[in-house]
Amino acid sequence: MLSEFDLIKHYFQRRRPGRAVLGIGDDCALLAPSPGRQIAISSDMLVEDRHFFAGADPRMLGHKSLAVNLSDLAAMGARPLAFTLALALPKADPAWLEGFSSGLFALADAFECELVGGDTTKGPLNICITVFGELSPGHALRRDAARPGDDIWISGTLGDARLALAGYWKEAELDPAAHEQAALRMHMPAPRVALGLALAAAPVAHAALDISDGLVGDLGHILAASQVGATLDVDALPAGPVLARQPLALRRRFTAAGGDDYELCFTAPVSHREAVLAAGRESGTAVTRVGRIEAEPGLRLVDADGTPLDLGLKGWDHFATT
Repeated sequence: MLSEFDLIKHYFQRRRPGRAVLGIGDDCALLAPSPGRQIAISSDMLVEDRHFFAGADPRMLGHKSLAVNLSDLAAMGARPLAFTLALALPKADPAWLEGFSSGLFALADAFECELVGGDTTKGPLNICITVFGELSPGHALRRDAARPGDDIWISGTLGDARLALAGYWKEAELDPAAHEQAALRMHMPAPRVALGLALAAAPVAHAALDISDGLVGDLGHILAASQVGATLDVDALPAGPVLARQPLALRRRFTAAGGDDYELCFTAPVSHREAVLAAGRESGTAVTRVGRIEAEPGLRLVDADGTPLDLGLKGWDHFATT
């Protein structure tokens, strides 16, 4: 039987050079950001049967647990530095721990993001990560920075993760190959760190956030914080390759309010359109212009011809959903 300290030492403590002045093994980790930089900090919790299915593949779960946090750094235009992991486990299962830690560290290594501490305990499966990044003062892509006249942009594609969930819940009929393809977007999202860095560097963008609870709901956070409104062309939203083959009504619903996309939604001046496209090319990320920020409050949904749509959509709310 693994003890708590053996578990940490065997699966999560690594002896390699990192960015931390002091990492795992003391009461606190010590981080030293680059001179003249600010620290960005974000936490996300993943709970079994709420954020992921019981029996989820542990390697994919390790990837997603860190990816959703790196996505928050991407939305601020911050470069990843380090993270902590708090992990509640029903039991210390070596096979599960091997898979989870390998998925976690594969993504951490890809972004040079070091595990510097945390905690473990026995209990229902619960994963909480706090991530630390750095950025130049005044360059953060804040939610309260959108301005009337800004374009609204989306990275990548939307909706395949929600379509995969619909397949699991039997809301939609998908052949096994299509379901497996869509499920990769649900289980292994790609944090858009490189795009976030490119957008913040000049800076190119004004405001940004990552889409975790559905575009309609998440864009609403930018509008509220910036005290502006917007018109969104629902038919311009870039559907994932599997969702793109589905009926129009389903495409509209899942691109606009699907959730679990972890793409970036950001605003930028019209004069920066070429710079936005260049940031997309530089980061290897597709970007699509989907609407505009307006002075009049509220979010207005339209189709490709500009006709208003009443789709009755809203973002995900953990406390409003059973």
